[in-house]
Amino acid sequence: MNTQEQIKQYIASLPEPKRSEMQALHERILQILPNSKLWFLDGKDAQGKIVTNPNIGYGSYAIKYADGTSKDFYQIGISANTTGISVYIMGIKDKAYLAKTYKEKLGKASVTGYCIKFKTLNDINLDVLAAAIKDGVGQTI
Repeated sequence: MNTQEQIKQYIASLPEPKRSEMQALHERILQILPNSKLWFLDGKDAQGKIVTNPNIGYGSYAIKYADGTSKDFYQIGISANTTGISVYIMGIKDKAYLAKTYKEKLGKASVTGYCIKFKTLNDINLDVLAAAIKDGVGQTI
């Protein structure tokens, strides 16, 4: 199964209204990043144990580790969780940047170093989320 099919199957497996919200968010990110690489991580480790929620990724950048090694990973990720939806904006060096720049304008969302979490799309300003996504991708180019 290719990545697009995995994403489609994952979204279809979600209960409503989360299914529609994740589909809408997926489509919005594809508009923002139309030529980006797609990722699907099923949330399982090498032994097949579930260690995280499945997530969809967009774009690609190299994560550099302290030991000098690196690996390719997505720039933007989305995941459904028990309380709502998480948007991951990877690669921003300043861990306070997202909160300082976007928290007040986003709406009802919690913002950490690289994660924006909200209950429903109606709780946030989608244009501000789009700006945060573009900003994050711009910092990893």
